[in-house]
Amino acid sequence: MAGFTYSGLKTAIQNYLDNDETTFTNTLDTFIQQTEERILKSVQLPVFRKNSTGSGTSGNTYLATPTDYLSPYSLAVVDSDSNYTYLLLKHVTWIRDYTPAVATTGEPLYYAQFDDDTFILAPTPNSNFTFELHYFYRPASLTAAGDSGTTWLSTNASNAMLYGCLVEGAIFMKTAPDEIMIYEQKFKEALATLKALGESKDVRDESRYDNVRMAPQ
Repeated sequence: MAGFTYSGLKTAIQNYLDNDETTFTNTLDTFIQQTEERILKSVQLPVFRKNSTGSGTSGNTYLATPTDYLSPYSLAVVDSDSNYTYLLLKHVTWIRDYTPAVATTGEPLYYAQFDDDTFILAPTPNSNFTFELHYFYRPASLTAAGDSGTTWLSTNASNAMLYGCLVEGAIFMKTAPDEIMIYEQKFKEALATLKALGESKDVRDESRYDNVRMAPQ
């Protein structure tokens, strides 16, 4: 399927579901944004990875994430000689058990997702360390692109975008469950294709090495 512009996707949703009622059309942006979120949280696409460097504060066990942060790939302490020491990703409860006293300080070895905007580090930094975060980010929505605008997802994942929006639209319309399931199955098939594209079953050494650094929980 060819890619969609913002206007083209909205028209396709209305045509497939045969609905141009005002309340429905006013909710099209929500369908699109919900679908984008489902795709981005289901498939980790290398095209949506980037690096960000920032400083932690001595005595502060928390580290803020970038505003477009979606999920981590790696987090490292970078010293003055540009040497990298990678932290291991853990669960927040493990971090709490590892350092029940925030006063336990040192160079951080572990991190966890504390909330949507914050990591928690262990042990608590004993210096103003420089951190480099390699992460998956949330790109700008198609809804912000203008009528003739496109995004990577609308161009390269058009089936997933369309069928995901049809699922959301059909649920909104309280369509029969069997029809919703048809769209959901099409959406999952499109996701599988996208996953094969973005997360190829590559067995090269660099592919294995580049997995998200995690430790047993």
